[in-house]
Amino acid sequence: MKNARKYLVFGLIAFAGASLALAINYYVKDNNNRSFGQKQDNYFKFASNAETVLGAPAFDFVKVAEISTPCVVHIKTTIEMKKSTGKGGQQMDMFEFFRDQGYDFNMPQQGPQQATGSGVIIAKDGYIITNNHVVDGASKIEVTLNDKRNYIAELIGTDPSTDLALIKIAQDNLTFLPFADSDEVKVGEWVVAVGNPFNLNSTVTAGIVSALGRNIDLLRSQGNQYAIESFIQTDAAINPGNSGGALVNTKGQLIGINTAIASQTGSYAGYGFAVPANIAVKIMDDLLKFGKVQRAVLGVSIQEVTAQLAEEKGFTDLKGVYIPMVLESSAAKKAGLKGGDVILKINGLETNSPSTLQAIVGKMYPGDKIKVTYRRAKDLKETEVTLLSKEGSEKMAAADKKTEGFTASGITFESLTAEDMKSFGVKNGAKITAVKGANTSFLKPGFVVLFINKQPVYSASAAAKMIENSKGGVLLEGKSVDGKDAVIGIKVD
Repeated sequence: MKNARKYLVFGLIAFAGASLALAINYYVKDNNNRSFGQKQDNYFKFASNAETVLGAPAFDFVKVAEISTPCVVHIKTTIEMKKSTGKGGQQMDMFEFFRDQGYDFNMPQQGPQQATGSGVIIAKDGYIITNNHVVDGASKIEVTLNDKRNYIAELIGTDPSTDLALIKIAQDNLTFLPFADSDEVKVGEWVVAVGNPFNLNSTVTAGIVSALGRNIDLLRSQGNQYAIESFIQTDAAINPGNSGGALVNTKGQLIGINTAIASQTGSYAGYGFAVPANIAVKIMDDLLKFGKVQRAVLGVSIQEVTAQLAEEKGFTDLKGVYIPMVLESSAAKKAGLKGGDVILKINGLETNSPSTLQAIVGKMYPGDKIKVTYRRAKDLKETEVTLLSKEGSEKMAAADKKTEGFTASGITFESLTAEDMKSFGVKNGAKITAVKGANTSFLKPGFVVLFINKQPVYSASAAAKMIENSKGGVLLEGKSVDGKDAVIGIKVD
């Protein structure tokens, strides 16, 4: 009896201790997630354990698919082709974007063409993340939800340096995927890719994380000087049309945005690459708040420390990132860094590859201070660097598009809300919110523009662009404030 009591007491103590440990672990994890969001004041949400699958079996992806597929959309774009975009039969590059083009690259193209891709709903009020190359140059962006509802999307902003874009549809109370902390992703963990390859809606494939911090020199080869490439590599099958789709962990959390594949044929050949969630959420918040990305730069050229470089420079190991050159008047120069230095850590995080360094700095803002640990000859040193913008400023640019709409020739356009569409009985268009100039005296705020010079209007940004590209007389067709059909002619310079 005594032994029984003793074992019972020991059992209760062990249970209490385990419960306390789990509670502390959950509290720390939850607070870490929230503190990250609060620090950056993010609009888009990071995942919490309460909102996703807890402890899902590694080989059971049913729950993950049930959570993620309603949040992934099919995107169809209309692109005005003004000249041939053909590759002329040239051999395809090894690393390719994988938008599913609806036309033959080898034939000269003119007039509107169609292309497709994917996107992920990241906020209940209609914000969707996708790839820049999915919507680049599009005059119309059509979004189809998993339940087959269709919308015309507004382009909020793009960032070619990370190949990301933010679009929005006029709908609320949508199911969305919260971002995971992609810094916690491990090589070998199971992941699920969700997208619309070859126009096949809501396709789910599974694989593992094959590598992290992968730099494939795809974006920089496109001429993006400030490109950030620190891709998550996966062997989950992805194909043309998967661009902008979701890479999800077994908890049903968004860890990356599928962007490119390694292929010599244009189809799946074993590996795909996704932009990590922690980079994506910073870009999305910037596009929403400022209309453009607030890029912080260190102001150095960087190079991987290879065995050959180490032998040439007399390094005793292969750690860190080598700095061949420091730019004049840069943040690095002001902090005392010099060409020949090797950056070992930033804010205590090891930087053993250029992609890792780029990813760390890419999540910062102009004016942020970072601690850089570096080696000069055989001496270890540390300095504090105040990061600058590309223009050399510690300040961020003022917010613009979010509050000012899109303006051209004195006319300011804003997107139609779901209420506007219902009230006017339309599915697309743009609402005029302000008018300035004598040439537009007959035009009143509240007018909903459906056509400009007989061409359909699908968004506020498209309407402003159409006005900008017009000269002389312009014909606006749409709905007056009282909902009546109206046609108004204006003159633009």
